[in-house]
Amino acid sequence: MPTYRCRVNGRAAQLESWDPTQPLLYALRSHGMHDVKIGCGLGQCGSCTVLVGGDAVRSCVVPVESIAGKTIVTIKGVGSPENPDPVQAAFIAEQAAQCGYCTPGMILSVKALLARTPKPTMLQIKDALAGNLCRCGAHTRILRAVLRASGQPPFDSARVKP
Repeated sequence: MPTYRCRVNGRAAQLESWDPTQPLLYALRSHGMHDVKIGCGLGQCGSCTVLVGGDAVRSCVVPVESIAGKTIVTIKGVGSPENPDPVQAAFIAEQAAQCGYCTPGMILSVKALLARTPKPTMLQIKDALAGNLCRCGAHTRILRAVLRASGQPPFDSARVKP
């Protein structure tokens, strides 16, 4: 069986797959990484977002063969309940999760954005999160969390359109 060597959450890993075009999502999950969520399977909802080389990607449309030699970060590689990452802490402070299904993908997309653009504008934030869907309607709190994580003042949702 072909093996694809990479680093996942800071550790050396070998993902095996009979099919080199198998989506990374399924290769990760078959190796016990169930923190990577299954959503639409079409790259449209963002639930399966992981970081590959620091870029937010939809793991359901990335072939496993393309990650050989790369660094992958899932939500478990970001922080812990005892020591949350600043983006996670901002999501907690702003109560930016309801059901929580989209939250891992949102957080990883925000991490990629803030690595590129430490003080993003509201337009840049919305653009970075455009591929992450939240059916619960926590969008305003998510935007506030991104501003908090970037050290910017929050907008007043009662008076200012984001």
